Amino acid sequence: MDVKRICVFCGSSTGHDPIFRESAARMGRLLAEQNIGLVYGGGQIGLMGVVADAVLEQGGEVVGVIPEALATKELLHTGVTEMHVVHDMHARKALMSQLADAFVALPGGFGTYEELLEVITWAQLGLQQKSIGLLNTAGFFSPLVDFFERAITAGFIKEKHRELFVVQETPAELLRAMSEHHPPTLTKWIDAEET
Repeated sequence: MDVKRICVFCGSSTGHDPIFRESAARMGRLLAEQNIGLVYGGGQIGLMGVVADAVLEQGGEVVGVIPEALATKELLHTGVTEMHVVHDMHARKALMSQLADAFVALPGGFGTYEELLEVITWAQLGLQQKSIGLLNTAGFFSPLVDFFERAITAGFIKEKHRELFVVQETPAELLRAMSEHHPPTLTKWIDAEET
């Protein structure tokens, strides 16, 4: 995995358990130590702020992308290396994808799930072939992964699409797994057997 920047999707809250904050900070420090830049949603609050601050404290690069509607004094992180203020959420996701070589999801809410599922769908459709990782802190993503398995069993997701992402419990394990991950090459929207 030749990665210069990783796009991190994560919560604008820190969650109730301190382990979520600790894990996000470890991820940020590890990115900086491995000379991998952070691309993220541009906020200074929640896990977004935690991971960005951890990268910055280690002298790493942080690129924020935030929609105009959220670029308020309370939300926008003013200390990042580079900040892009874009028109809307669609432009935000497109630019984050363009700026990053891989994607990682940390715990979060609806926005995090939406961003994660969109990049998985892009990979499924062959629109991008970047590595995707889920940081399964304290088993946070286990119910979602179980749900994917249910969809595979029910015939709504193909078994081969399990390989579109990797799941690990610690930042070090996740980055290691992603470095060894080779996402399947999918160049057609519809497989031959489905036509």
